[in-house]
Amino acid sequence: MSQNALLRISRPKHFSLMTSMTFANSSHRSVCRNSSRSISSITPYQNHMKRISNPQFQHPSNHFSTSTTKMSDTNKNFLLSNVFNVKGKVALVTGDGSGIGLMATQALAVNGAKLENVVKHHGQNIEGEIIPIVADVTQKDEIARVVKEIESKEKCLCILINNAGISGATQQTEAKTAEEMKKNLFDDESSTFDDWCNTYRTNVPQLFFMTTAFLPLLQKASDHQYRYSGTVINISSISGIVQSSQHHFGYNASKAAAIHLTKMLSSEIAGNGLKIRVNSIAPGEFPSEMTTGGESGQDQKSHIEKEKPGKDEEMAGAILFVATNQYLNGQTVAIDGGYILHAGA
Repeated sequence: MSQNALLRISRPKHFSLMTSMTFANSSHRSVCRNSSRSISSITPYQNHMKRISNPQFQHPSNHFSTSTTKMSDTNKNFLLSNVFNVKGKVALVTGDGSGIGLMATQALAVNGAKLENVVKHHGQNIEGEIIPIVADVTQKDEIARVVKEIESKEKCLCILINNAGISGATQQTEAKTAEEMKKNLFDDESSTFDDWCNTYRTNVPQLFFMTTAFLPLLQKASDHQYRYSGTVINISSISGIVQSSQHHFGYNASKAAAIHLTKMLSSEIAGNGLKIRVNSIAPGEFPSEMTTGGESGQDQKSHIEKEKPGKDEEMAGAILFVATNQYLNGQTVAIDGGYILHAGA
């Protein structure tokens, strides 16, 4: 079983379809409990393309616009602590025990969010709180159980980071003849329908079911906080963008599906008048179990063979940006050191 966190930072290594979640919240009371202000009303405008077929559709970006015509009275609004403020936010991170999930957990917890888990090694000297949750996010009943568990502790969920995933089998793609290419891609024993289905099942449907299961709690985060919208961050990959298979067709296809699913969810959620943002982060080469052959935690950082792998702090910056920018919706942010520029999309 793998763990998830309402932001979690340390846990025993697990690697299976079960994902580790981390649930996070501030060491202070959560924003959902403290806030007495209701979210400001924003008059939406109808999207021209959908005005006829769906009169209720509201342009996603318009949902979250909080800009005004007046300049700020002070410069305090531009302090990093305000621009990227997650203090008191309740967050849930799946697959947080190592790699990118761990980076996300640390980024939020250190800055005052309340998450559920990886506590032992990384849960010290932080402003937030980390609580572990173990669940299989490929099972609806398990997801429903996690929702109930969080509902029993919190009145809302501010940030949901769907990070759990697997890479699947790899195949040799280089070949000099059609026969050799067939042998590599079709005849290879690792190239199976089961491998494709398992990879897709773990990397795509769980994004849909996790997001839709938490919609009420995410909307409550928007309702209870001034100028804030509950947010979902799907961790996809540049593998879903580049034209190369990178030796794993199934994985790349699943990540492309995850990116498009992000767009569909953001559009349909906004179309129903809900103030919930859904975005995706597409990492390049960062230390994780996928890129280091199953290594976990701090040891992963020395196993990347690229000249310039991504640093933990660079991923943390992306997480905080997407989590806090209220004008960002339906987008995929690539953090890849320029890899896509060279590989081609």
